[in-house]
Amino acid sequence: MTSQIIYKGELRTVATHIQSGTAIETDAPTDNQGKGERFSPTDLVAAALGTCMITTMGIKARTMNIDLTGTTLDVTKVMVSDPRRIGKIIVHMFFPKGLAIDEKQKEILEKTARTCPVERTLHPDVELDMQFNW
Repeated sequence: MTSQIIYKGELRTVATHIQSGTAIETDAPTDNQGKGERFSPTDLVAAALGTCMITTMGIKARTMNIDLTGTTLDVTKVMVSDPRRIGKIIVHMFFPKGLAIDEKQKEILEKTARTCPVERTLHPDVELDMQFNW
């Protein structure tokens, strides 16, 4: 078992990671009867994409002796209707100033991010806008 999820009522859940005991609370978004006071389940999908991209890049960068510490990602989720679902996820990555890597290394790292497990899991109808700002 990876996690246990408890429905707390009022469109809220608590998901507990079994191995570590850490928890994430969710709330339905304001445009779907919730209070929007926590990540929504679809927010977590978009965040999962961003965290997967930078994690797999970090693994690859480690083998290349590149330190990506300080890289930030701005993630935007765009919902569509009929049926209600995620229509687009925008991920803009910003790398630390002075990061000394060449074009080939950038190409390798970008390909790694674009083929992370979460990206490969998303339905092909979800449009992805990934930008890498070196």
